[in-house]
Amino acid sequence: MRLALFDLDHTLLDGDSDQLWCDFLIAQGMLDKSIFAAKNEAMARDYKSGAVDVQAFCEFYIGTLTLKSPREWEPLRQAFLNDWILPRLCAGGKAQIKTHQANGDRVVMTTATNRFITELTAAHLGMTELIATEAEVQNGLFTGRTQGVLNMREGKVSRLMAWCAERQIDWAQLETWGYSDSINDLPLLKAVTHATVTQGDALLRAEAAQRGWPQIDWF
Repeated sequence: MRLALFDLDHTLLDGDSDQLWCDFLIAQGMLDKSIFAAKNEAMARDYKSGAVDVQAFCEFYIGTLTLKSPREWEPLRQAFLNDWILPRLCAGGKAQIKTHQANGDRVVMTTATNRFITELTAAHLGMTELIATEAEVQNGLFTGRTQGVLNMREGKVSRLMAWCAERQIDWAQLETWGYSDSINDLPLLKAVTHATVTQGDALLRAEAAQRGWPQIDWF
């Protein structure tokens, strides 16, 4: 089996879906701009530097869903996809997904952003398999807390290994590809057979140069 793993934010998407979601809710008047805009910018800055606290990062964005049900969020989630996400999906990334699929490769999106925000994007891209950070739901409502292993940094590798085990896939027998922009995904890129840096941040570009990984830009 051959497996292709795609990060979402700044890889397939010109932007970060977590940060865009926060901006979207501010624009909708659902979050206080005076509070959340600065926090959103700080999270973006620390994420890019590779210094952000993983738990704090994931909980900040999942916290925006708190005390509403998935059903209550659905109209806004659809509007977010149509108006904020689809115009930012890059043609180069879409083409690469289709190339892998045409070659018979199994294609998976793996993202630190939570499943509720990203599953519509994955479906739109024809990616039926998604590994994402999970948001806790109790009594039908989002609690604002994460659930399970966060799909970020080393957690992406842990979640990927668990995903393979659940499907009785022998990782050691796979030929694998990984695409990402971020130094936070260095553990994932080191784990695959073929790593490609897409729109890489400065730290990941430096790693790619040292390791001889190809670097491409889709937008």
